[in-house]
Amino acid sequence: MNKKWSYKKRMIQFSLLMLVMAGITGCNLSEKGKTDQERVEEMVSALSLEQKAQLLIGTGMFMDLPDSIKNMFGDRKMDENTDTLYTNMVDRIRKYLPGAAGFSSEFPEIGISSQVLADGPAGLRISPKRKGEERTYYCTAFPIATVLASSWDTELVYRVGEAMGNEVLEYGADVLLAPGMNIQRDPLCGRNFEYYSEDPLVTGKMAAAMVNGIQSNGVGTSVKHFAANNQETNRMSVNTVVSERALREIYLKGFEIAVKEAQPWTVMSSYNKINGVYTSESHDLLTKILRNDWGFAGYVMTDWGGGSDVVAQMEAGNDMIQPGQPKQIQELIAAVNEGRLDEAVLDQNLSRILGIMLKSPKHKGYAYSSNPDLQAHAAVTRQAATDGMVLLENKNQALPIAENLKKVAAFGNTSYDFVAGGTGSGDVNEAYTISLIEGLKNGGFETDEELAAIYEAYIQENRAKSGNPKNWLAALMGGKEPVEEMPLAKALAAKMAGKADVALITIGRNSGEGGDREAVEGDFYLTATEKAMIKDVTEAFRAKGKKAIVVLNVGGVIETASWREWPDAVLMAWQPGQEAGNSVVDVLTGKVNPSGKLAVTFPLSYQDAPSAKNFPGVEVKSDQTDDAADLSGFSFMRRVPWEVVYEEDIYVGYRYYNTFNVPVAYEFGYGLSYTNFEYANLQLGSATFDGTLTASIEVKNTGSVAGREVVQLYAGAPNGKLEKPEATLVAFGKTRLLQPGESETLSFTINASDLASFDEAASAWIIEPGSYSLKVGASSLKIHQTASFEVDSEMNVGQVSKALAPQRSFDRLSLN
Repeated sequence: MNKKWSYKKRMIQFSLLMLVMAGITGCNLSEKGKTDQERVEEMVSALSLEQKAQLLIGTGMFMDLPDSIKNMFGDRKMDENTDTLYTNMVDRIRKYLPGAAGFSSEFPEIGISSQVLADGPAGLRISPKRKGEERTYYCTAFPIATVLASSWDTELVYRVGEAMGNEVLEYGADVLLAPGMNIQRDPLCGRNFEYYSEDPLVTGKMAAAMVNGIQSNGVGTSVKHFAANNQETNRMSVNTVVSERALREIYLKGFEIAVKEAQPWTVMSSYNKINGVYTSESHDLLTKILRNDWGFAGYVMTDWGGGSDVVAQMEAGNDMIQPGQPKQIQELIAAVNEGRLDEAVLDQNLSRILGIMLKSPKHKGYAYSSNPDLQAHAAVTRQAATDGMVLLENKNQALPIAENLKKVAAFGNTSYDFVAGGTGSGDVNEAYTISLIEGLKNGGFETDEELAAIYEAYIQENRAKSGNPKNWLAALMGGKEPVEEMPLAKALAAKMAGKADVALITIGRNSGEGGDREAVEGDFYLTATEKAMIKDVTEAFRAKGKKAIVVLNVGGVIETASWREWPDAVLMAWQPGQEAGNSVVDVLTGKVNPSGKLAVTFPLSYQDAPSAKNFPGVEVKSDQTDDAADLSGFSFMRRVPWEVVYEEDIYVGYRYYNTFNVPVAYEFGYGLSYTNFEYANLQLGSATFDGTLTASIEVKNTGSVAGREVVQLYAGAPNGKLEKPEATLVAFGKTRLLQPGESETLSFTINASDLASFDEAASAWIIEPGSYSLKVGASSLKIHQTASFEVDSEMNVGQVSKALAPQRSFDRLSLN
């Protein structure tokens, strides 16, 4: 290791060390009167090349795993050449927050503190147990992203973020690795539960609200995974082939909104390649687009083990490598010493990291309590979950359950083993999950004990027999394969129909990081056993003049068309967090009138999805003799040469179904209520668009109970030199709780960026001239009011960098 330090650096370090030893931390005396930029420049100038490399490279994986796995991750303890001072520092900082996903190096003598990075999207993920302590450190399992997006309520999402960020602060973390905001391109993506929507506007607005809520606590976020990380299959090596227009309009737009409206402290680059280049090595993505076009001011970190070339990552603008390996530190040092990498590049990367560090709680010396108000956060979780549940079916007002119906027969394994959230880094170590049975009891219902005993015995017996999950990461974390649904005898269904007042049938699904779902029975499709249960229970109860209700405890889209007509009601409960059972019962009883709307389309069958024919891609044959070695990169996983082509282009989700008139089970924006709403008096501020357009609509509750309504505005544009979808969501809002007969007028401002399309030839956002329609309604298909306005001449909304062009042509879905 090179230990030739300049006299200047030694004196700066000595001076700062004396101040630290004197008990002056955070903003010490040498910092008075200096700008943050001056402080950062002083720190960078005081760092040796070795220290710079150590700060840019994370301090390694630290998981309670077998040594063989740690070896594959490149744990720094396995490297005999690692500097003793460095290893001692790493040992120290890893104790700051056990179970955190990663740490950056610290050099107190220079005033540089470690940044503690922790998962994840549904709540803080840390180790619940610590050596030598009796206490268990629990965190709140908040509703998953699909729940929050289905609320269409950015104020609610802000409050969830506020509560989540408080736990980040009080447990001693600096940056939460969240929110996840990739587009739900395909129904089978294993991490769709972590992502908000198929629509970039909903994604961006929800993410911005979440980021602002979390960061209101003085902690940071890392929005992820940037970008086009829309599958888990071969995620480490998949090359996403996609047009510039689809990238800009669909896959980057949500990130752009979040960056511009919330300025997250950090961005996490994704594992995949875009048009042939790993995102963490893409100067086009990380510098041209993220920084130059959007003005991002924070730093970029890799996903854990992402990329393959640390020099390329530094030059692209990927500032921090996580989790990091000692050999990467040596690679950076060698690259500078050999003239392959300008040290000024490292200085720029460090400046961005240190600029964020100055804002961090640890650097400011915040005395965290390790005692956040979990009870208060549980209340936030309960409300958020109820507001995001979607009523899909409700025949003859089967819901809410009448007050005199108190005896409930609960069918389905998941009624007793409710799923709070998905697996992987999006999981949370919560103190409890309220099952549906517990929620019913808390809500004053009497559940059938005989039926409960049968299910609990079946689950216990079969759980012991279940093997490891197919998902490697879930298996690594000690998960078990879900118990197959219990076959239900018709006689038992008939017996329960004679005893209970109402039947609840819960269908459960789970998925997570490391693997995609499948278009098979037991996953996207219901099994024959599940369908038989729904049909037999419904028929048995209907024969007695009683109702049967299905509760869907799932993280993403499943097939519903083949069975949805059987039950009396279907409630999409999603995976609603730790207060799950209580939240479901709040909706079933009418304590909360459901106001959620789908932020993703439910197709009639998987094959109807526009991405079905190319998801998750194909293996790419290579002339190289050892693809595994060539693609191994920084990860312990073998990388399979893989490619997926986004042939559907801009026609994702409802943009495809509505444009090409493909029937669906439930359209984007769909959701029922226990009341009715009337739309009236749509007013536009002008008949001509001049850069902005105001619109207002009056919404009246015409039913008999109080409720809230999600109002959606879609714009239809003329086809000119650029073809357009039938309509695109340009704004949305949610009424307050309206009493029967009460009205509210909602106002919206539509900006040029909401109407613009991306012109690849000009590398510009443009609005083409012609007549535009504005459609206002309760879903993408249920339109109540329409108006039109004109654009007199083509408008250039903004020139941007020429970036991320595909290296080859490919077939794209087109109207032509």
